Amino acid sequence: MSNQENIIFEGPALTAEVPRVSLATYIRSRATARPEHLALINGATGQTCTYAQMDHEVGRVAAGLVAQGLRPGDVMLMFAPNSPQWAIVAIATLVAGGVVSGANPAYAAGDLRHQVQDAGARFVFTDVALLPTVQQACDGLGCSVVATGAAAPDAISYDSLVACTDAEPVVAIDPDSLAALPYSSGTTGLPKGVMLTHATLVSNVVQYLQARPLDADAVALCVLPMFHIFGFTVITLGVLAGGGTLVTLPRFEPESFLQCIPRYRVTHLSLVPPLLQFMAVHPLVERYDMSSLRQIGCGAAPLGEAMEQRATQRLGCTVLQGFGMTESSGVISLMYPGHLRAGSSGQLLPGTSARVVDTETGLDLPRGQAGEFWIRGPQIFKGYLNQPQASAGTLTTDGWMRTGDIGYIDDAGYLYVTDRLKELIKVKGFQVAPAELEALLVTHPNVADVAVIGRADERAGEVPVAFVVPRGELQPQALKDWLAERMVDYKHLADVFLCDAVPKTASGKILRRVLRERLRAMNA
Repeated sequence: MSNQENIIFEGPALTAEVPRVSLATYIRSRATARPEHLALINGATGQTCTYAQMDHEVGRVAAGLVAQGLRPGDVMLMFAPNSPQWAIVAIATLVAGGVVSGANPAYAAGDLRHQVQDAGARFVFTDVALLPTVQQACDGLGCSVVATGAAAPDAISYDSLVACTDAEPVVAIDPDSLAALPYSSGTTGLPKGVMLTHATLVSNVVQYLQARPLDADAVALCVLPMFHIFGFTVITLGVLAGGGTLVTLPRFEPESFLQCIPRYRVTHLSLVPPLLQFMAVHPLVERYDMSSLRQIGCGAAPLGEAMEQRATQRLGCTVLQGFGMTESSGVISLMYPGHLRAGSSGQLLPGTSARVVDTETGLDLPRGQAGEFWIRGPQIFKGYLNQPQASAGTLTTDGWMRTGDIGYIDDAGYLYVTDRLKELIKVKGFQVAPAELEALLVTHPNVADVAVIGRADERAGEVPVAFVVPRGELQPQALKDWLAERMVDYKHLADVFLCDAVPKTASGKILRRVLRERLRAMNA
């Protein structure tokens, strides 16, 4: 078979209309259908905002930003924890023709400065508590800073933007122009600016809502960070475009998180595997009423079938996996209502095509055989900011995006993601997926968390080693023996290192490069 004889897997037809409008116009037009319905709730304070109030505030903040000098194409870097104001400033920036670039509020000044400079940000939105970090990061860069909270010197207060009496800006926005500039997670290198247009984001929200329509009375809790594509597209944009109620939490703290669910009668949760594991096993969960929950979506990293089923049984609601990435505007596949398959990442979104490509030969593979997923659809990004080489390495000339994720598609069209291409461990010529070992190890009663990486080995090329957060007493050799009873010999662990925590991104992805650096330091 030649590489020209492509084996292409197709999602359902995209039958919903994808309007050729700006992202802000799309969100606001959807919102006008339910003016008195609650749009936003600050889970930390209880403050509420209807769709009519949100729409008014978006217009006022957009006018205020223009009065402060924001021009079409200017980048607003969002450096703040989740809040209703985060969503309002992001939409208002888009109304004014600006570009939104989310940043991790846990960043130190050096990390933040890198993104400010790389993105060419002219404005930074933050919370007053983070102002010292912003001021250090932006020193000499000439950025305007917008801050929520108490008034602060050298910062524009959020309240002053809301109080602006200027006319709302009317900006002609090309749907193919840049709307968002999120940064990739950096699990395999330095973060890169991912260029998402109004059209790609609107398309992905439309695809998502066609595949999984939002209940009219849905209440979704957003504890995943809004700066991450999962929190931005799936939760924030998806809920507001679908007319649901969005409850925001600034960060995950077990008790405040659990309290919000019965207090606001939360129906929908979107979680990453570590948080789903918390919901599945932590004794604290038993103290709270979880009866309002109807659906939990889990993504951003692989989740083992055993943990998925354990969460379903404990919480008594549907647990659905999905697959996506920043470069796909958020979502590639998900579990359709009534079509559940434990351990799978669901089926392709409407209007989305996929290929499974052999990483050695470049040939397409049939159903059931694992290779790299290549994806094509209207939600695919336009390239990495100022990185043509990286863009060319990810986007093909005929419109396919190489995901770097390894997996297969079964006879019924369900996707199974087994690992990241760059994280595969090659042992004596065999490929070992860390996620497979992690999914098994985390089922051990004395393992609270785990990450597996490869270590160079003279005889085998590489061998798997595990960094394990113990629960109670745990002997490394006993854990190695336990896994050896359940896995083929080339997947056995060469070493187990006990640690206090596994380093992860805010979205729950394991920072394997940090563990590789730790391993090198141990061997130095």
